[in-house]
Amino acid sequence: MHLVAIERVNVYERDAIKSGIIRLLAPLGGMGAFVGPGERVLLKPNMLSAKPPEAAVTTHPEVLRAVVELVQEAGGVALVGDSPGIGGIDRVAERSGMLSVINETGAELTEFAESVEVSGAGTFKRFALARPYLEADKIINLPKLKTHEMMTMTCAVKNLFGAVVGHAKAGWHLKAGADREMFARMLVELYLLRKPDLTIVDAVIAMEGNGPGSGDPRQVGLLLAGANAVSVDVIAAEIAGIPKKLLYVEQVAARLGIDGADRSTISTAGLSVDEACVADFRLPHISDVQFGLPPFLKNRLRHYLTSRPCVMPEKCRLCGICRDACPPHAIEIRDGKLHFDYHACIRCFCCRELCPDGALDVKDGALSRLIKIFL
Repeated sequence: MHLVAIERVNVYERDAIKSGIIRLLAPLGGMGAFVGPGERVLLKPNMLSAKPPEAAVTTHPEVLRAVVELVQEAGGVALVGDSPGIGGIDRVAERSGMLSVINETGAELTEFAESVEVSGAGTFKRFALARPYLEADKIINLPKLKTHEMMTMTCAVKNLFGAVVGHAKAGWHLKAGADREMFARMLVELYLLRKPDLTIVDAVIAMEGNGPGSGDPRQVGLLLAGANAVSVDVIAAEIAGIPKKLLYVEQVAARLGIDGADRSTISTAGLSVDEACVADFRLPHISDVQFGLPPFLKNRLRHYLTSRPCVMPEKCRLCGICRDACPPHAIEIRDGKLHFDYHACIRCFCCRELCPDGALDVKDGALSRLIKIFL
């Protein structure tokens, strides 16, 4: 059985978070069960972009602080690393409040700059992953529980996509991002290359709606932890009430028989799932109404069936971040306006994820809107 611990913590107060994480890890054997003296332990928070903690875009700095201190108390050397979606790691760490924690605790901020190519054993034969991620003695995964416009939920497994360095993420979106199930398969295969030793989820304040960068903070008041990241995702999704048909990563993991995907093999400690459940957790505004169409027809009708990003001119300051981040280069600035090439757009929503001003919205395709009227 895979054990997932659930603990109630309602505020990001320093002592409350640390004592909450100690209680959280107790059923799993405490931090000492995962970290040995002298081990270099990479902490992998969500460092998507340079947003303040209250925006709920990144892992909260007090969660990071508590884990760093517990790693150090167990004799480990704490490293903090990620590859932000936009902006340098120093800027993101500073704006998110993590840099002050790193400086105060004596942890080491580790930039994911150099990649190492590793062989995959599934559909995707080669991955280039950050050297510090591969070479750390132990990895502690520190995701934020958020909605995600492409994968519906980003939590334990999706957070590991940060091991892909910088602009290589755009390449993966271009290669696998046109199909949600294919992208989910890539995430699962990446996870299998180097599984984290421990996952601790920051869900004290989660993100609902149009996450992972443009959603709304939602008080949930929970911390979750487990040694198996897939099992942690299964329980997190159950707590948020997300339908299984929308959990692309978990569906792929179950089809592949990945350890931890079968709910019957997961037990919980601390709060029960029923006690932890969140009512009316708002999901992203996504639609992909393709009804199992054959590929040749799906490709022809995709523009009319799927949701797509669109600009809100009153908020857009034409900074060009979305244009530069777009994997298929489907965005351009022309005549003082933002223009989308929807036939090239792969609906990965990287533009919305990285827009610093929340200036991009989602619009249903014409046939999709019609279908919703009559359903």
